[in-house]
Amino acid sequence: MKYLFSLLLAALLLACNTKPQYDPQTGLESFTEAGFEAHLKKISSDEFLGRMPFTEGETKTLAYLEEEIEKLGLEPGNGTRYRQEVPMASITTQTDSLMTISGGKTIFTLSGLKDYVIWTPQANQEKVDLKNEEIVFAGYGVVAPEYNWNDYAGVDVKNKVVLVLVNDPGFGLGDSTFFKGNTMTYYGRWTYKFEEAARQGAKGCIIIHDDVPAGYGFWVVQNSWNTSKLYLDTRGKDQYVCPAVGWVSQPAAKKLFEAANIDYADALSRAHKRGFHAEPMNLKLSFSMTTKVKYDKSYNIVAKITGSVQPDEYLIYSTHWDHLGVGKPDEKGDSIYNGTLDNASGAAGQLEIAKAFQSLTHKPARTVVFLWVTAEEQGLLGSAYYAQNPIYPKEKTVANINIDGVNPYGKNKDIVLVGMGQSDLEDYLNEEARRVGRYVAPEPNPVAGYYFRSDHFSFAKVGIPALYTNDGIDNIEKGADYGKQVQNEFVSKYYHKPSDQYDTSRWKLDGSIEDLKLLFNVGKKISMESTWPHWKQASEFKAIRDSYMPK
Repeated sequence: MKYLFSLLLAALLLACNTKPQYDPQTGLESFTEAGFEAHLKKISSDEFLGRMPFTEGETKTLAYLEEEIEKLGLEPGNGTRYRQEVPMASITTQTDSLMTISGGKTIFTLSGLKDYVIWTPQANQEKVDLKNEEIVFAGYGVVAPEYNWNDYAGVDVKNKVVLVLVNDPGFGLGDSTFFKGNTMTYYGRWTYKFEEAARQGAKGCIIIHDDVPAGYGFWVVQNSWNTSKLYLDTRGKDQYVCPAVGWVSQPAAKKLFEAANIDYADALSRAHKRGFHAEPMNLKLSFSMTTKVKYDKSYNIVAKITGSVQPDEYLIYSTHWDHLGVGKPDEKGDSIYNGTLDNASGAAGQLEIAKAFQSLTHKPARTVVFLWVTAEEQGLLGSAYYAQNPIYPKEKTVANINIDGVNPYGKNKDIVLVGMGQSDLEDYLNEEARRVGRYVAPEPNPVAGYYFRSDHFSFAKVGIPALYTNDGIDNIEKGADYGKQVQNEFVSKYYHKPSDQYDTSRWKLDGSIEDLKLLFNVGKKISMESTWPHWKQASEFKAIRDSYMPK
């Protein structure tokens, strides 16, 4: 009898210490259209008031997520709590309606809103005055050591205003090996340009808008005129930001170059060439802004399933719970911006993925973290705060999988990879897609830089390989033309409008479930492994990861 008991005990211990094996079928049965739909309808309902941070909508959203997470039996992800506090500052700017430009015998003005949109990210001053500040043309405003490129080399722009071009030096040249050609790199993102100008000590950074390389019209920029913007609360931190940042229209920019006696087309051409250096325009700029600042706190929601073998290695799923709240009424008088696709679908979909992980008989080897972040719509603030104040160390975080919108159009043969060529995670996605008879397609508009416009980017910025997918267009029933049509219709009729509501006549949940299963299997495979996905050689984030990972 003792011998039999010893054998049973040994078998039990062996089972407990055996590493779980990846099985592409396990957990899939837990996904249901009914479960996803229930979460989707609730989170996007009028009751949640558009899920704006600092509002009753946030309070209701957080309470619902915590309640559903507890039902699933997920562990608190921040010690004993599900919440991570995110301190923020709301800055409302009132800007002069005219900007004065002087130089030599030239004096003229540019009109606010029509010609330029300027604001301040600086919360510690009630007024920002720029008086006769020197303007320097800094090309694309890029410092990229891996490309041996430095637009600021040999020039001091401290306390000056830099004028820079949108996108990066590779755009429009037809050479995919120079930067990444027409595929925007991080250096082409407008947020990078403001950050780099601050590192150079500039007093202001103004980007020249151009519809084609920007990927959107100047009217999008004009929506920022004298509005409130959310930033992370940096009180107590020695963190310099440019007191003035913003955009100038292309016609107004040409007027500046003409006043400086610099040929605009020639300046653009030179800015593409290696060896370009920033050059003074011999112009000076004057205008002022007043600010009002309100400090408040929002919250990320964090839950986890502790790994059974490597509990100190982490895979993080992320999605944002917030949207735009209550705002300007549409033509039907509806003022609640429900954000069903963007991003109640992601918040709901992540609950389904968490349910699938919980259903596994053999728990993941690595710890799987589920992160619902705040203030994505205000500039990726919740994920940025997490990345800067990580609960789980970045050097122990294996990868991030981000969900920002779940396919509502029915089953597709394809799924779009945003940021092709960035990391090994695309190889995981390719393998899992092929397994179910699907394929991975590149993003149709790489110029727009979507890889830098959702929460995975906050992880990439600190070196963590991050995966972000989008809806495919190759609809199984109706083909690619139909897929393009419904996506274009969403952008024109529903994106960031009160009309982005749950509508059974438009939503086909079978496609939603198929995409969620795919992302679940990618994460499940990573969570069962001991190997680590890496950045690919050409990625601008590889050096960041290499700088702190053990050799």
